[in-house]
Amino acid sequence: MIGRQLIFKRIHAKSVVNFHSFQDGHQLFVQIPQPNLGSLRDSMLDLLHQNRALQALDVFKKQIRELGVTHVDEVSTALAAKACRGDPKLGCQIHGFALTSGLDSFLSVSNSLMNMYSKSGQLDRAMVIFENMTNPDTVSWNTLLKAFNNSNEGLRFACRMNHIGVTFDAVTYTSALALCADFEEFLFGIQLHSLVLKSGMQSEGFIANALITLYSKWERIVDAEKVFDEMPMKDLVSWNAMLSGYSQEGSYGEQAITVFIHMIRSKMNLDHVSFTSAVSASGHARNLNLGKQIHSLTIKTGYETHESVSNVLISTYSKCDQIQDAKLVFENMANRNVVSWTTMISISEEKAVSLFNDMRANNVYPNEVTFVGLIHAICENNMVKQGQTVHALSIKSSFFSEIVVANSFITMYSTFNSIQDSINIFKEIEQKVTISWNALISGYTQNKLFKEALTTFYSMDSKPNEYTFGSVLSAIASSESISLRSGQCSHCHLTKLGFNKNPIVLGALLDMYAKCGSIRESLKVFQEIKNKNQVAWTAIISAHSRHGDYESVMGLYQEMIKNESFKPDSITFLSVLTACARKGMVEKGEEVFESMVKVYGIEPSPEHYSCMVDMYGRAGRLEAAEGWLRRIPGGVGIGVPVLQSLLGSCKVYGEMEMGKRVSEILLKMEPRESGSYVLMSNLYAESGEWGEVARIRKGMREMNVKKVVGLSWVDGYGMGGVGHGFSSDDMLHPRAVEINWMAAVLGAEIKVLKVDDVIEEVKVL
Repeated sequence: MIGRQLIFKRIHAKSVVNFHSFQDGHQLFVQIPQPNLGSLRDSMLDLLHQNRALQALDVFKKQIRELGVTHVDEVSTALAAKACRGDPKLGCQIHGFALTSGLDSFLSVSNSLMNMYSKSGQLDRAMVIFENMTNPDTVSWNTLLKAFNNSNEGLRFACRMNHIGVTFDAVTYTSALALCADFEEFLFGIQLHSLVLKSGMQSEGFIANALITLYSKWERIVDAEKVFDEMPMKDLVSWNAMLSGYSQEGSYGEQAITVFIHMIRSKMNLDHVSFTSAVSASGHARNLNLGKQIHSLTIKTGYETHESVSNVLISTYSKCDQIQDAKLVFENMANRNVVSWTTMISISEEKAVSLFNDMRANNVYPNEVTFVGLIHAICENNMVKQGQTVHALSIKSSFFSEIVVANSFITMYSTFNSIQDSINIFKEIEQKVTISWNALISGYTQNKLFKEALTTFYSMDSKPNEYTFGSVLSAIASSESISLRSGQCSHCHLTKLGFNKNPIVLGALLDMYAKCGSIRESLKVFQEIKNKNQVAWTAIISAHSRHGDYESVMGLYQEMIKNESFKPDSITFLSVLTACARKGMVEKGEEVFESMVKVYGIEPSPEHYSCMVDMYGRAGRLEAAEGWLRRIPGGVGIGVPVLQSLLGSCKVYGEMEMGKRVSEILLKMEPRESGSYVLMSNLYAESGEWGEVARIRKGMREMNVKKVVGLSWVDGYGMGGVGHGFSSDDMLHPRAVEINWMAAVLGAEIKVLKVDDVIEEVKVL
């Protein structure tokens, strides 16, 4: 400033002497120092390249303050808008300056301002600037196109560009293809690909990479490979896009590893995207050794601390059941983001609540996925109070409005047997989706409210999926009051929707028909399954076992073990042992049990031991049965059914001493179980100990234990598939008088028919 003042004084003194000379005046004007705008612009640009945006803005402000508004050009203003980096407060100031100075009329300034508003999420303001532009160029259109989050609006904008004749460049195609990849607009992406080919821009690297990403996300790997193979020059982004596409598809793990190995051998400079995709592929394949090798390579190249690489390593180790290694990766992370914490919460269910609290203490804000994982862990550990606390926190933090979180709470309260809370949450959801309905239907089924599950299914206003039918068919199969006709109607419904080939639905159908007594339909469903898996084999074996068809069970079991693709599991063996017990095939049962332990390495559960107890008891080998009862680990699995079965066998074979011992255990376990009292009474009555019979019946009266009345079920059309239960002399039904009248009419007609048959027989004689 002092220097400028001295120059001004010297020039002013000289001008007084030569005032009348125009030529001298012109020379004086030329000698006035002009600001070096180029150096100022270069300074701002250098600072932006160094990611020092605030210092670039300081240079711009200093330029205005020292040289005045008239010495600021459009380039400096455009750079200043870029330096705002999406900060709306700073951006509005630059916008105001551009308006007052008239620099907003320059295309570069308007484009830069639109970019600033787009980055700050203020698309409406960017659109106002765009609509006021006289001649927007391709950069102007592309700036707005990149800003759209809504695919429909963004692609309509791209169509508008094409309609008025704006020339598409690489940025235009890349932005439009990204919208197609992220949203459900795959067909539009194919049209864009055709336009790329028509314009001859298929060799552009950016466009080809975007096409690979598009096809990969839509599981069109063959098309992605074709684009990749036709690229004349492939950069790291191209290889990463192909590698990522392979790793996203679980069935292309081998190709993903092949690409990764080729990248290593080609001595490419791998980045975090390369390692993330490769580790993910090994995780999908459950290939622990490969995952460890890639982990070693990340350490060697210095990428092991990168957040995305560490996160996918945690996920891979957890998929391979190496939880301790996953925890070590997490503990060695310098910066843990929400994905890191959420993954650990999902795999460390016993410490999920503690991890969630640590996450908040580290100022990491959870997302909806965090809450879903946390709620699942709370359900698994039956942590009722913690679940209620998390529910309150989700409301306070506004995450309860997220549909996936609300659905998880429906499931949580159903698991806690608080079905009314599940219903209340369901009612609070404004926009109910299929998953919401599924959660409530499944909750009803878990809580044995089978009629309510079926009624909810009938009232659905969303399209059901395979999980909907899985829950509904399970409810029908488990309920005595819902008729087979409801299952048949559901079968027709799911066939109409195209779910009759879905393995989940077919398994549920098979089980439903078996439990509803239609073994023929179960077998028909089983035969319709093209690719039979272990679940299908186990389901059909269980169905025949439930019906006591020993020969069919053993035939299917032998057929299953001959097919080396499937190995029987614990449920399969449970069904086979049950069939052996009911048929009295002790030796075969012993052989199957030994095979389960020694050949297939399956640890027997209490249910397996109970089957053996039942098998020996039915065969009259009561001492062996009692011996197997003692073999149940810790006595944890000794339940009322197995003891009642053994007590029934004691009655059949007259084993009073053992029967008394079993009776005492039963009374201690379930003093209000009527079935145990009835079996004990029958045992003593069989041996003629009527005093003991009287004592037991007296005990029932004193304990107010009442024998459960057996019910029969009748089904009627137009009743929504729900049957009506009745017992002997039952008058509880609202239309009992009409029912009894109709029964009397039918009885009279049957008697008449019998008389007519007798008369006809006499005539024949």
